[in-house]
Amino acid sequence: MTYLLFKKRVYEILEKAKEGDKASRIFDIFISVLIISNVIAVIFGTVENIQNKIPFFLIRFEIVSVIIFSVEYILRVWTCTEDPKYRHWFLGRVKYIFSYLALVDLFAILPFYLPLIKGLDLRFIRILRIFRIFRLFKLGRYSKALLTVGEVLKERKEELSVTFTIVIVLLILSSSLMFYVEHNSQPDVFPSIPATFWWAVATLTTVGYGDVYPVTILGKILGGVIAILGIGMFALPTGILGAGFVERIKKTKKEKEVKCPNCGTLFIINE
Repeated sequence: MTYLLFKKRVYEILEKAKEGDKASRIFDIFISVLIISNVIAVIFGTVENIQNKIPFFLIRFEIVSVIIFSVEYILRVWTCTEDPKYRHWFLGRVKYIFSYLALVDLFAILPFYLPLIKGLDLRFIRILRIFRIFRLFKLGRYSKALLTVGEVLKERKEELSVTFTIVIVLLILSSSLMFYVEHNSQPDVFPSIPATFWWAVATLTTVGYGDVYPVTILGKILGGVIAILGIGMFALPTGILGAGFVERIKKTKKEKEVKCPNCGTLFIINE
């Protein structure tokens, strides 16, 4: 097997398995199980009893996992030029390294290597440990559900941007109005507009923790109006995403893979 054929085969195994490719399918299952196991280890690793009973297992499992993920990352950077989007041997790899999935792969292993650098603040390193949970996003390559979520968000990004812009404007207006209405009566509860943001978020999302609330008549009326507006405004993204999922599912059902009898290439057609 020549170098180019070997490289292409490695690329095929690393990517999502095509129909009939057993090696790629086995790799997908193995990586998926490893990712899920890592997320479980991160979650239960915060339980003190488990930390005390099996610390060496958790450490060794982390080391083995990072080695596997590191090798996978290096191989993906090496073989990414097989994808037409990253064809150039240098610029293509640079472009790939800064792509979403490549950054997810990098953040999944970065917390392990950073402590090896001398002079880094230990507090900063502890904060970076949360990035180990990024390994969960690696499932995006293999999970149809996560892929569908990503595609819907991409397709509906303009509508969602408009909606979130309106929500932010509404938050600013609500916080500002409530501050000027309630500040004199409750200077400790509504000391500033930024501090009032907490009340606005809790009210607009209809959570209403009850720790911060208006006491004046005008403030209560304003709070009621803002709460009603919040029900409608925060329902908009739900409706947009719901419609997007319905359209995507219908589109997926209409798509069908057809294999060329001569060359074996897979084509996606709409029925």
